[in-house]
Amino acid sequence: QLQLVESGGGLVQPGGSLRLSCAASGFTLDDYAIGWFRQAPGKEREGVSCISRNGGSTNYADSVKGRFTISRDYAKNTVYLQMNSLKPEDTAIYYCAARYPGCVPRPGDYYYWGQGTQVTVSS
Repeated sequence: QLQLVESGGGLVQPGGSLRLSCAASGFTLDDYAIGWFRQAPGKEREGVSCISRNGGSTNYADSVKGRFTISRDYAKNTVYLQMNSLKPEDTAIYYCAARYPGCVPRPGDYYYWGQGTQVTVSS
């Protein structure tokens, strides 16, 4: 069974950091571009970041540039999202998703999705 599993979410104070992980089971992430998306209550799902299959290309939403970093570990079959200088507006459920061949902005174009991990930024 092809599955993506996110982890690493939680409650953090403004200015804090979290590292989200996206692990795959049943398939290798090497063949896919991996995107991170988030959805806050009452809002549409939005793209946060994406990394290409070979890791050579990354992109970020303007709202997270300079604060978030996406990376991938091929040996661990895992993609990470390092989130620093977190703000209350970063509060959302974060999802990872996979597609072939490359990154695109529309969530509907991704084939596989995880169940999401909650990130709450609050004092």
